[in-house]
Amino acid sequence: MTEGMRESSAGSEGRAGAGAESNGDSRPGDGSAPTDAVSDFRHLGDDRLYFRQLLAGRDLARTDPIARQMVNFVYVIGDRETGEAVAVDPAYAPDEVIDLIEADGLRLVGALATHYHADHVGGDLFGYSIKGMTDLLEQVNVPVHVQRAETPWVMRSAGLDRDVLVEHDSDDVVEVGAVRIRLVHTPGHTPGSQCFLVDGKLVAGDTLFLNGCGRTDLPGSDPAAMYDSLVNRLARLPDDTVVYPGHLYSKEPSASLGETKRHNPVLAPRSSDEWLRLFGG
Repeated sequence: MTEGMRESSAGSEGRAGAGAESNGDSRPGDGSAPTDAVSDFRHLGDDRLYFRQLLAGRDLARTDPIARQMVNFVYVIGDRETGEAVAVDPAYAPDEVIDLIEADGLRLVGALATHYHADHVGGDLFGYSIKGMTDLLEQVNVPVHVQRAETPWVMRSAGLDRDVLVEHDSDDVVEVGAVRIRLVHTPGHTPGSQCFLVDGKLVAGDTLFLNGCGRTDLPGSDPAAMYDSLVNRLARLPDDTVVYPGHLYSKEPSASLGETKRHNPVLAPRSSDEWLRLFGG
């Protein structure tokens, strides 16, 4: 993989298929961890929760050399009982994602974007055209859920119109049947990066990898905000939360947050000054 293409450096409630109204209790960017509501997002039951991790270049887009280099994960979250599902970052082969969902007896009712980069939502990636949200919406009419701060970036990168986007604030909730997905605003890699907390699982996008974090030297990046997102929001979640990253940059595709905190160097510094000195670029 070329270094320029690598991403790593060492609420309100609404249905997935509809808009969500902001609640007065959301406090985006205040540094508080979403632990007060963690109990609502755990232990739904494996018989009801549908959760699938797909590796681009292996599970989909198998012949795409860029997908094989970038090793992105695409996630599908759904409710087996109602048959509803949402796709997280369905880049490279959105048609295959739809087919996989339908083969499992579910229907796509929405898409969630962790952030605006083309390897997650589609668009131009260093001169390569990556399929993504625009191609998805040509096949299904569903809303795309983004953090409010990411809206202009997603529109430019993925070529989406504002009217297909549902804008959210931190700690908003998207419901997929009985499955409740909490949207955690984690700026740093990009202004509106977000992670998804569902049933004790954290879909972390490019905010947190198992052995690193997303780069903070790209347009819209903010090293100080990344430190705050990692330490004051994600690291305060329960240690048994399972981290599912946006790329396969480690041997394992997921790990508990406790294990990640023990081995990930970006979670080791004890102050923001130390973190910025080591990882601030």
